[in-house]
Amino acid sequence: MLPECQLFGTLGCHLCEVAEAVLMPLVDHGLLVELVDIADSEALFEAYGLRIPVLRRVDTGAELDWPFEVEQVVTFLR
Repeated sequence: MLPECQLFGTLGCHLCEVAEAVLMPLVDHGLLVELVDIADSEALFEAYGLRIPVLRRVDTGAELDWPFEVEQVVTFLR
């Protein structure tokens, strides 16, 4: 079973859109990804403003910074 993840980003972020596209094949196979807009929280903006997009596992808190490809995400999820 795939762990639930969060993708930290914001509207208008081209790299965030690319990251979403990279994740789509995994989402099609059951990966749950919550899109989290860092603009909604000052704390999230401070933590991720210069790093987005960032994929975070909900179960472990482990984070995968951009750039990443599908193969790297699969390894990250194991």
